[in-house]
Amino acid sequence: MSDKTALDRLLATINMHRHSFEEGTAHVEIHGNQVLNTVLVEGLHVESRETASGVDVNILVEAGARIDKPVYFCFGMLENGLQHIRMRVHFQEKAKARFISHCSFAAASEVEHLMDAEIQLDAGAEYSYFERHIHSEQGGIRVVPKAKVTLAEESRFATEFELIKGRVGEIDIDYEAYCGDHSVLELLSRISGRGDDRIKIREAGFLNGKYSRGVLTSHIAVRDSARAEIYNELQATAEGAAGHVDCNEIVQNQAQAKAIPIVDVRHPKAHVTHEAAIGSVDSKQLQTLMSRGLSEEEAVEMIIQGLLRK
Repeated sequence: MSDKTALDRLLATINMHRHSFEEGTAHVEIHGNQVLNTVLVEGLHVESRETASGVDVNILVEAGARIDKPVYFCFGMLENGLQHIRMRVHFQEKAKARFISHCSFAAASEVEHLMDAEIQLDAGAEYSYFERHIHSEQGGIRVVPKAKVTLAEESRFATEFELIKGRVGEIDIDYEAYCGDHSVLELLSRISGRGDDRIKIREAGFLNGKYSRGVLTSHIAVRDSARAEIYNELQATAEGAAGHVDCNEIVQNQAQAKAIPIVDVRHPKAHVTHEAAIGSVDSKQLQTLMSRGLSEEEAVEMIIQGLLRK
């Protein structure tokens, strides 16, 4: 398969094509261990090296750079196999950019996608990373993203993980973030599992800087015989550090869900709260929707989608 053909097919799985990007928009497409296309803008540097099983990627956003348009990444596999992405991200002082990453495995039935990331934000930097997954309906996809994030003073990191199409298969997320003075951390996961899907999320934020802030949010729905385990931890060790852990899970049929919020406060002037809720769909909401003509199945799906979009 030529690079052009692979690029066209990969972008088609996320309903895009090579000419759909606005002028001045940076984007990178990677299929398996092939870097198919790279378009950059001023202030953004991306170096990639193909390996036997994936790609090593180094990303640098220059000091003071403000990249207004989203930077698009597309990682994917058009056939069964292993894709291992090793990513190193460095935002220099006061750099700002928003990345949108599509991970597409819609055309494959047995894929293992591993991602190991090290992310460094210098003082005043702002980095938003939105990860959208598109899987096949067979449920044979295994996704294991791991990241270690270091936030310097007054920096901000926000990430959002969402499965927008297909079966989960198996997802095992592991994020750790270390926060400096006046930095802000936001981690959000939205996933719906069914069949025999397996969902495991571990997110840990260490509020080591004065007046640092962190929010860990998980909205998860499981049905059939799917399983979910959510471990959210916030540790506050500095004056004025504050955070909140929020885990909300809906369970249907024979599915099982477990939520373990860990709140660890080690300074008398720090404050961390948590809220966890696990249960079936709200019966009052269900009855209201059914009274308006929806079937029970349609009403449950609407409630679940509402949870995932919060």
